[in-house]
Amino acid sequence: MSPIFRRGEKKNPQERVVTLIGKPGCHLCDDAQAVIEKVCAEVGAVWEKKDINEDEELYRKYWEQIPVVLVDGAQHDFWRVQEERLRRALTR
Repeated sequence: MSPIFRRGEKKNPQERVVTLIGKPGCHLCDDAQAVIEKVCAEVGAVWEKKDINEDEELYRKYWEQIPVVLVDGAQHDFWRVQEERLRRALTR
């Protein structure tokens, strides 16, 4: 198969990091956190939470999209987190 069509190396879910960027009092952020906690517990991935109000760069970049979910530092989702889509991203 041509190298152009090959996917990168499959990562072990335990080596993946999910980041939730949100703010206190945001119901969509709470919903996203519940999905992230569930999926990360199932696959063994690590997750972290960042408050958009405490980081000027995150605020400028993501304010209109919160909650934002990053997987290994790359934007994965915003506003709503789909459980199955996140699971696939962490296990492929």
